[in-house]
Amino acid sequence: MPPRKIIIDTDPGQDDAVAILLALASPDEIEVLGITAVAGNVPLALTARNARIVCELAGRPDVKVFAGCDRPLGRKLVTAEHVHGKTGLNGPVLPDPVMPLQPQHAVDFIIDTLRREAPGAVTLCPLGPLTNIAMAFEKAPDICDRLAGIVLMGGAYFEVGNITPAAEFNIYVDPQAADIVFRSGVEITVMPLDVTHKALVTPARNAAFRALGSRVGVAVAEMTDFFERFDKEKYGSDGAPLHDPCVTAYLIRPDLFSGRHVNVEIETRSELTLGMTVADWWHVTDRTPNAMFMGDVDADGFFDLLTERLARL
Repeated sequence: MPPRKIIIDTDPGQDDAVAILLALASPDEIEVLGITAVAGNVPLALTARNARIVCELAGRPDVKVFAGCDRPLGRKLVTAEHVHGKTGLNGPVLPDPVMPLQPQHAVDFIIDTLRREAPGAVTLCPLGPLTNIAMAFEKAPDICDRLAGIVLMGGAYFEVGNITPAAEFNIYVDPQAADIVFRSGVEITVMPLDVTHKALVTPARNAAFRALGSRVGVAVAEMTDFFERFDKEKYGSDGAPLHDPCVTAYLIRPDLFSGRHVNVEIETRSELTLGMTVADWWHVTDRTPNAMFMGDVDADGFFDLLTERLARL
């Protein structure tokens, strides 16, 4: 089969960086048409910078990077420097990017690409807040019918929240955008915290990255060295969850994941549960399922795939 055409929408973020690296290391399965940056883990200027740093780290300065929305649709931006550091990519020392930022706005790039490519040819892969995607859907509703689907990282059902007691960070940053996307009718596959918290970078797995001996392998090990300090302290886990690479791993090896097709609604009003993904996991309502919500991952298979692909860069 030809590689799946994707647009990565992202707010790098160490785990976003690893997700991008995995995609760029897998050209037989994935063709990255472009990378669109959104404000999230850090402000837009840094996410757009970080996306280009990662492309250059992968030896792919030909990949086009576009800056998108610098704030959520209806509220102030919430960022996560307490997790990712002031730059968003704290850990390794990486040079400033040389490759240019594209002049076109990310939202317009998404719209133009979906209108140019054949219907059903492109998958959107959001790794951060859904602001760019929602803006594209609002500006050009016709593109929804042209998508192959969306595979995103966000939300939770049993694990519930990591930024508030009820909400996962990506959805919480822009719940209004998430609501638009989940109501769009587009086929959506979700990698929630329930899955990503099973994809932990244990000391042995991080040692395998470092043992690659390459610039990429060492950089990824240093990213997770930095990233994991927050999760180890917060959750008492053996290492950091690699949230966003679950999206690109699913595109390559969907057999590593399992889940349920359920209805997911986004809470946009409550002060207590703003940004909560209300997933009808047990089908206790008559609401129509609108998302494949993943529930489990073969963690060993996931890390074997990731290590093997990073070795190619």
